[in-house]
Amino acid sequence: MSAVAINHLFGLPETIEKLILPISRSGEGTESRGGGGSNNNIPIDILESSKEYIFYLDIPGISKSDIQVTVEEERTLVIKSNGKRKRDDDESEEGSKYIRLERRLAQNLVKKFRLPEDADVASVTAKYQEGVLTVVVKKLPPQPPKPKTVQIAVS
Repeated sequence: MSAVAINHLFGLPETIEKLILPISRSGEGTESRGGGGSNNNIPIDILESSKEYIFYLDIPGISKSDIQVTVEEERTLVIKSNGKRKRDDDESEEGSKYIRLERRLAQNLVKKFRLPEDADVASVTAKYQEGVLTVVVKKLPPQPPKPKTVQIAVS
């Protein structure tokens, strides 16, 4: 395999990441807002197959009813949660307090992703199971290139 081909393969993840660009108010990065903490550390994986894009977002402890998935103008996928993580333990017992608290999740989560042109925004589905939100966006069938007729100017 030639050096050019190898360099092309190593650049492929960057090319894919540019296609599914997380956006923010400034147009770059992921927009994340939260009360009481940062959501930038919430893991998300994006898988592209020949038929679809699949987003995997880890948000354990949130009720399914507190999660919203929408597609806004400009082909923007928006994932929101207004819920608060439920705790299995009870700190209200007198004398009880947390010694270490790392699993805290802010109450308000907003993640936005600009979808590529071949994403079928009408086909978005989502499921939440065992703390993982899975959002599937089907791809549109490829359109054959349309020939363009060029008018020849007479001078």
